[in-house]
Amino acid sequence: MTFNEGMQIDPGRASSGGGPGMGGKLAVGGGAGGLILLVITLLLGGDPGSLMGDLTGSSAQQQTGGGATAGTPEHCKTGADANKYVDCRIVLTAQSLDAVWTEELPRQTGKRYIQPKLVLFSGAVNTGCGNATSDVGPFYCPADQTAYFDTSFFQELTDRFGASSGPLAQEYVVAHEIGHHIQNQLGDIGRAQRDPRGPESGAVRTELQADCYAGIWAYYADKKNAPGSNQPFLKPLSDTDIRDALSAANAVGDDRIQRSAGRGVNPESWTHGSSEQRQKWFLTGYRTGSVQNCDTYSATDLDNPAGLR
Repeated sequence: MTFNEGMQIDPGRASSGGGPGMGGKLAVGGGAGGLILLVITLLLGGDPGSLMGDLTGSSAQQQTGGGATAGTPEHCKTGADANKYVDCRIVLTAQSLDAVWTEELPRQTGKRYIQPKLVLFSGAVNTGCGNATSDVGPFYCPADQTAYFDTSFFQELTDRFGASSGPLAQEYVVAHEIGHHIQNQLGDIGRAQRDPRGPESGAVRTELQADCYAGIWAYYADKKNAPGSNQPFLKPLSDTDIRDALSAANAVGDDRIQRSAGRGVNPESWTHGSSEQRQKWFLTGYRTGSVQNCDTYSATDLDNPAGLR
């Protein structure tokens, strides 16, 4: 999926760096591999204690740099830049998500969309959920209503986990994290922590719903005109674009990560859902555009979303 070249990138949409840590754990992992390193550490029998210190700010020695620096990267001006540079692509994808959810969230749920913050960082960052390093992948912090992205993750997603390097694979990740923000607005995000592990757990249902919300964005992104424009942010989706998004969802299914770690598949340890489930729920959102069809919490069979029947 490519952006229409004339789309203007909002210079104030993103910040770089991070805000001051406030303690507490990261409530929600990244859509395309948040907490991947933690998952692999647990699967390989390692001690996650020191890693969680990095993720949550529990170690005083891990305090990292000060406040966020306002402003989108200076080279990010138009859709042409978003088609060329990953950091620009993240920002313009967020603008497209803002446009879709500003209209669709109140229309479908009666809730007004509140724009989340967006932070691009490198190496480590302080957040409202504590300190985090690049190892966790992209993530959303409910405490400060901010989505965090280290752009180097996308290369690792391709090199280490075998996802496509196509643009919609990357845009899916952004859409998934903003999907967690939608859950936060609708009061659902806390279900992940109350039931954190297992094939039917609240954590898995939360992640699959964020995949479905990412699909809703894809349904509308090439149809709705951008604010003040007679064109959508994105050019029409192709079958290749959808395969790119599905490849990212497939790459970070719990079952695939477990196999990559050299262990047998153990659904009782799942936190994000299987590769097949993640793809199916994304497609449910993409084919229906319906928030109602993304109700994973009421689903009796996570392998067979209602929107695909």
